[in-house]
Amino acid sequence: MPLFRHKTVAITGACGGIGRALALRFGEGGARIALLDINNEQLAAFTEHLTSRSIHAKEYHCDVSNPEQVQHCFQQILDDMGSIDVLINNAGITHHSGFAETDPSVFRKTMDVNYFGALHCTQSALDGLIASQGQIITMSSMSGFAPLWNRSAYSASKHALHGLFDCLRVELRDKNVHVMLVCPGFTATDIYKNALQADGSVTNHPLEMTGKATTPADVADEIYRAARKRKRLLVMSNVDWRARLFAKCLPGIFARYLAHKVTGVSKSVRQQKH
Repeated sequence: MPLFRHKTVAITGACGGIGRALALRFGEGGARIALLDINNEQLAAFTEHLTSRSIHAKEYHCDVSNPEQVQHCFQQILDDMGSIDVLINNAGITHHSGFAETDPSVFRKTMDVNYFGALHCTQSALDGLIASQGQIITMSSMSGFAPLWNRSAYSASKHALHGLFDCLRVELRDKNVHVMLVCPGFTATDIYKNALQADGSVTNHPLEMTGKATTPADVADEIYRAARKRKRLLVMSNVDWRARLFAKCLPGIFARYLAHKVTGVSKSVRQQKH
C-alpha cells in the first residue's frame, strides 16, 4: 500500500506553483488533501480540478499570518478529515529591494508569512501530528544557507525557519514526528512576478528568471520521494551540495561572486531601482 494512501496532507499556499504541484503529487499517491490558501476563487477551481481526477480534496481559506484564523482552520481539518498526517509549510512571499531602501514593513510582512506563517500552522497542527506520528515538511530556499542579491528580508525569514525547525526536530524525536527542510533551487513559479518592492507594493516589473530553473512538478516529485524516505534535509538538484558547501566554507568568495551570479534574476533587473 502506498505510504500516503488515506493520509491527510495539509498544504499551505496550495493554489500556485509548488503548492499546486505538491497537492497533485500527494493526491496521486492516495492522500487526502487539505488545501489552504487566501484566494477563494483559485481554491474552489483547484479543488474541483483535483476532485475531477479522483483525488479527495477539501478547500480552506486561510491567511497563515493570522494565528486565530490558522488555529480555526486546522481544527476544521481535524473535524473534517479525522487526522493530520503531513503538514507542508509552503506559503511564502519574496521581495526584491536593497536593504537600505527597504521599508521595515516589508521585513515584517515577509516574516509574518514565511516564518510566522509556518510557526502558526505547525503549532496548530502539532497535536494532530503527534497523534499520527506524522511529518512536517517546510519549504526553505537556497536563501536559507546563502546570501542572495536584494533579498535580505526573504533570506532572513528562511534562515529563521532553519533555526526553528532544526530545534523542533530535536524536541519531537521521542514523539516520532519527522521534520524535513526543503531547499529548492530556482523554480519556475509566480513568486517573482508578485515580489514586493522597497515600499511594500507589488512590483509592476516582474523579475526575469535566468540560469537553470526547474519545474514545480519536478520539485514536488523530489519532495514526495524524500518524504517517503523521511529525509532531514532536501537540497534540490539544481543547487546541489557543492553550492551549500561553497557558501559555508568560503562565504566571502560566495558573497562576492555567486551572490551576483546565482540569483535567478537577470543583471539588468538587479540594477533597477524600485
